[in-house]
Amino acid sequence: MSSDATKFVLDANVFIQAKRRFYPFAVCPGFWDALAWHQNQGILCSIDKVRAELEIGGDELWDWARDVFDVRGFRDTATATAEYGQMVAWVEAQSQFNMAAKSEFMNVADGWLAAYAKHVGFTLVTLEEHKPDAKSKVPLVNVCKAFDVTTITPFEMLRSLGVNLTWSPPS
Repeated sequence: MSSDATKFVLDANVFIQAKRRFYPFAVCPGFWDALAWHQNQGILCSIDKVRAELEIGGDELWDWARDVFDVRGFRDTATATAEYGQMVAWVEAQSQFNMAAKSEFMNVADGWLAAYAKHVGFTLVTLEEHKPDAKSKVPLVNVCKAFDVTTITPFEMLRSLGVNLTWSPPS
């Protein structure tokens, strides 16, 4: 189990890649139950901008997000506007990123995730990696590193939370 001080905010890719690749609902319901349980304990959440991205999918993942993870699971990012502004200014000042990358950064949830994690002191959970030489995309982890926001993978989060996805033979 994580320490009382460790709380997590989840990137959209944690949900999307879990559904598509790692933990499909029909194969690994324990993953989804663990997210819901830890969200109900106040240990993990995501943000309103991620909720909007999941809603666009209109699929089984959206149904779960809306019916199980919502309302407390997706936090309002309005409280993190100061941090978001600082991060946007930082991105704009970075000559390594092209204009399209900078524009995209301001139109996706990544900046808001980093800003919210910074604002509330949570660890950001993502499948993205630090890419110091990126030019055509502003990697979320690069922004987090610049602003001292801790990032981990979903697998590290599961270990930290003591989640054990076990298998039982059919009856």
